[in-house]
Amino acid sequence: MNTGTPTILKNILARKREEIIEHSASTPLAMLVEKISQASAPRGFTQAIIDKIATGEAAVIAEVKKASPSKGVICENFDPAFIAQSYQQGGACCLSILTDVDFFQGSDEYLRVARNACSLPVIRKDFIIDSYQIYEARAMEADCILLIVSALSQDALVGLHDTAVSLGMDVLIEVHDESELARALLLNNPLIGINNRNLHTFEVSVENTYQLLEQIPSSTTVITESGILSRADVKNMRENQVNGFLVGEAFMRSKDPGLRLREMFN
Repeated sequence: MNTGTPTILKNILARKREEIIEHSASTPLAMLVEKISQASAPRGFTQAIIDKIATGEAAVIAEVKKASPSKGVICENFDPAFIAQSYQQGGACCLSILTDVDFFQGSDEYLRVARNACSLPVIRKDFIIDSYQIYEARAMEADCILLIVSALSQDALVGLHDTAVSLGMDVLIEVHDESELARALLLNNPLIGINNRNLHTFEVSVENTYQLLEQIPSSTTVITESGILSRADVKNMRENQVNGFLVGEAFMRSKDPGLRLREMFN
């Protein structure tokens, strides 16, 4: 873990280390490898985003998210199958599923249910710090994983990225500032997510995406994360050549999240 890691992230990562010990005791790595051998092939998360943008449309990674540490419960009547189908009908190209239990009230089962309810590629959105979690992700048929630069040393970032790729999965690398972006770019990964939330203060500013944009090569697809709440936000991003979006809360507070997606992006 890097120095200067925000307190909330430190707490989450401490819990993750405990979780890995617990999970690997009940489900050894060999068992995960066996499950992976029987899993359906990855659906192509990155390609779905690239293909969507190539049509001139925004590529939306729509988040299936019940709660967050800062906001509490976001969606009371939480039905991951309904949400996944609604998102697909609304034009999402991928799904993001929270699997963290203790801080986001997520579940591995939510990922399985959501993926089985639609044909969209799915990212396991969790705090991944160990290769065991990547095998877990593929065993539950996730198509992509999230790697958060602020949670990882450079060696760990590279190693986890390579493990995911070796399993046929895509990777979304998340950054918050210039130094993290510089580290992420060393991997030449096709997707980089810019999180607009300050992990120290939890304040959100979409200016963060604009400030980092010019340092990212055109061959890399940028996904803006957090703070996209309106059609105006979408319009401004697209005018700045940002066509990839990860949106959760703005959709999840609606009774029909797919309809809300359509309203914001069409």
